[in-house]
Amino acid sequence: MDDSSMVGLLGRVTGTVGPGLVGEVIVRIRGGAEHFLAYPSSPKERMEPGTVVTVIEYLPPRTVYVARAYDG
Repeated sequence: MDDSSMVGLLGRVTGTVGPGLVGEVIVRIRGGAEHFLAYPSSPKERMEPGTVVTVIEYLPPRTVYVARAYDG
């Protein structure tokens, strides 16, 4: 999988993402769903489990930077 194929995909937070934390998100990819370690794209943002996010950057093999997909 190349780096650009992950960017823009939607996922859901399964472990809190925020400052000083290594969070977790689940993303639908390759015909299934996979978990990735996650960091916020904005260093001060905190996202609780259940938040829908967009992948902003992918660092192989299992790390992503994410932002909220929807305001609210």
